[in-house]
Amino acid sequence: MSLIIFGLVSGYIYGIWRFSTNFNRTNFQGNFVMKTGLAILWPVLYVVNGSYRQNFNRTLSGRN
Repeated sequence: MSLIIFGLVSGYIYGIWRFSTNFNRTNFQGNFVMKTGLAILWPVLYVVNGSYRQNFNRTLSGRN
C-alpha cells in the first residue's frame, strides 16, 4: 500500500516539476503565481480542461 502512495506522490511531484521547467513551451502567459497554481493543480486541470491537457502534454513531450 505504501508503495502505491509513494508512486502517486512521485508522479504528482514529477508533473509539477516537468510543467514548471517547461512552462515556456505552453500557450499560457503569466507570472510566478499563475505558473505555480497551474503546476500544483495539474491533475484536476488535466482531467477537466482539454486545452490544458494539450499544453501539459506539450511540456512532457518537448514539442513546441
